[in-house]
Amino acid sequence: ATPYDNAQAESFIKTLKYEEVYRAEYRNLEEAKALIGKFLEKIYNQQRLHSALGYRPPLEFERSLRPLRAVRKGRA
Repeated sequence: ATPYDNAQAESFIKTLKYEEVYRAEYRNLEEAKALIGKFLEKIYNQQRLHSALGYRPPLEFERSLRPLRAVRKGRA
């Protein structure tokens, strides 16, 4: 197995390390879990730009799909 076998996971781990873990000093495991969870929910999943989404944050990308979903539901 090589890192290329799971490139998306490797990229995610790199992002997590460089944008959160290496920048913080956690006092204990509980604090690490809480702050990493907060980073994932608030930054990674809502604000961070993702190349796979046209360099838009996931929340913005998801909102852009809502009109399409409404149109599709109307046709069904």
